[in-house]
Amino acid sequence: MGIELIGPRELPSLRKAARAAAETLAHVAARLAPGISTADIDHWVREDTARRGGRPSQLGYQGFPAAVCTSRNHVVCHGIPRRDERLAPGDIVNVDVTTCLGGFHGDTSATFVIGEPSPEARHVVDVARRCRQAGIAVVREGVRLGDVGAAIEEVARKAGCSVVRDFGGHGIGREMHLPPHVPHYGQRGTGLRLKAGMVFTIEPMVNLGGPDVIVLDDGWTVVTEDGSLSAQFEHTVLVTRDGCEVLTR
Repeated sequence: MGIELIGPRELPSLRKAARAAAETLAHVAARLAPGISTADIDHWVREDTARRGGRPSQLGYQGFPAAVCTSRNHVVCHGIPRRDERLAPGDIVNVDVTTCLGGFHGDTSATFVIGEPSPEARHVVDVARRCRQAGIAVVREGVRLGDVGAAIEEVARKAGCSVVRDFGGHGIGREMHLPPHVPHYGQRGTGLRLKAGMVFTIEPMVNLGGPDVIVLDDGWTVVTEDGSLSAQFEHTVLVTRDGCEVLTR
């Protein structure tokens, strides 16, 4: 499958879907507190997405049983919300929202601290946010995906953290997952050359320890192999001739 380029006709619909995802994430973020369950987060996402006229893209995707991914502490990604999983003071939790609206998808996530985090938790969250921003800062027509990945990995390495290599960003538009695959590591001057109109996610998963991960028996939940904390931040971005537009800001 080729890489779809978004033109001026489709862009308003894509912007609307991305904005809806960002607003739902903000709605959830304002309600996070010790004692709530990750199933509560799932309920809020379903409710708020419907209120905005959309549907959760993740619900039922390849059998995924929830409307949102909730990845707590050492969970890297794809955590499944549960009634018996409750947020505790000091936890970090990534909430990953994808909204389908008007035939387009918008995808965004952030890692939130619950109560007062440990210095280690605060560090990995800060580094993950800076890694995403470093990748976004590189994006413009003509650069290569290796340039984006190298910028991300450099920030993580300098901070004593690692970037997960088994998962990356992805193209997005009329479907939730499209080409290209977007690695969050790489060598400058290598990889696909970006063109204006490409839309994809930048969503580095950053571990306090090593980069290796394990998929649990549920077939979805990904955890750090060494049990270290993991954090992630994600935006959907549109490549432009002189930079990029962050659609889920």
